[in-house]
Amino acid sequence: MKSDLDRLMTENDIDGLLITGPGQHNPAMVYMTGGAHLTAADLVKPRDRDPVLFYSPMERDEAARSGLETRNIMEFPYKQFLEESGGDRVRATAMRYDRMLRDTGLGSGRIAVYGRTELNPFIALLKALEKLNPDLEFVGEPSGDSILLQAMATKDPIEIERIRRVGLITTEVVGMTAEFLGGHATSNGALVRSDGETLTVGDVKRRIDLWLAERGVEAPEGYIFAIGRDAGVPHSSGTDSDPIVLGKTIVFDIFPCEKGGGYHYDFTRTWSLGYATDAVEGLYDDVRSTFETVMASLKAGESTSRYQEQTCDLFEALGHATTRQDLKIQSGYVHSLGHGLGLHVHEAPWFRNKVYATPRDVLRPGSVVTVEPGLYYPEQEMGVRLEDTVAVHPDGRLEVLSSYPLDLVIPVKGS
Repeated sequence: MKSDLDRLMTENDIDGLLITGPGQHNPAMVYMTGGAHLTAADLVKPRDRDPVLFYSPMERDEAARSGLETRNIMEFPYKQFLEESGGDRVRATAMRYDRMLRDTGLGSGRIAVYGRTELNPFIALLKALEKLNPDLEFVGEPSGDSILLQAMATKDPIEIERIRRVGLITTEVVGMTAEFLGGHATSNGALVRSDGETLTVGDVKRRIDLWLAERGVEAPEGYIFAIGRDAGVPHSSGTDSDPIVLGKTIVFDIFPCEKGGGYHYDFTRTWSLGYATDAVEGLYDDVRSTFETVMASLKAGESTSRYQEQTCDLFEALGHATTRQDLKIQSGYVHSLGHGLGLHVHEAPWFRNKVYATPRDVLRPGSVVTVEPGLYYPEQEMGVRLEDTVAVHPDGRLEVLSSYPLDLVIPVKGS
């Protein structure tokens, strides 16, 4: 949680955090400001002190809504620094940042950098800053295990409720999608629109986009609505021109967030319209039985790798290849069981194979994670994944934040 930041900074020998970029669609900035509508800003968090938000005067009211201590960037006049640097724009910007950091008490130390910005000029800035002030050291951290992601790995009750709200909207839209599909007529084994044209993946996605927008959420990273062979490739988003046909698996993996790049939900169901072939039913039964077994065994305090290993055990016993046997496989169980969820679609804790697991990958109170086993056989034009998002409450109770049926077959009016 955010309250863990100072402890984590101490443990990792970090004296300050520098977060840069817009106030929205920028997880690090959203985490610290709450999602203030800022075109561009900088936030400095010294260890054991409150953060300071540097803002453009045009956005002073938005900055104030963050509730943080704020500084007008014009108090650090760029024109003056440009004159002092002899017209060197990179050095002038570095001089400005040096003054900003000193203003927060960070004239020296190790500073971890976060945010979303154009990398090329920002790298030049950091190099110039270190040259200007050799007492500053800007550090990177391992992908997936940074201080901020460690803090984000547990959520407070307000964060969990925000994720739940997006989840309720998500499952509502999933239900509308199922109803929309089931209400179509068919011709030659495919769904047809009212104008007689074949319904396509693109047609369905346009409806989903509309329904999400109408409910105040968005899908900045898209989503997966994939049929047939595409359903057998885990991160294929689906081909817009593909017809919606009967009897083939559809993997619908949707992970929208609050408008502006806030908290996400993550949810998957697999459907077959009208009927399911014996092969599809068999594959679905293997995934569903594994999903239900793992979900029933989840316990607070346990290592997440335990459940990845359990999933591999179950699938291998059913005759499917897993990544535990070979990381290069493209058929069978080809990914991990799940991941943490929050301002990023993928964040800590991670459900890694035990050889890659860390002591931090644990289901702790405040964890919000996905559980999403799947089996994929693109050469057979089918894939199946089931996914729910689970929160671990302070008392150790685990809860699916938004429930939805696990039915495989969606009856179709015209079939």
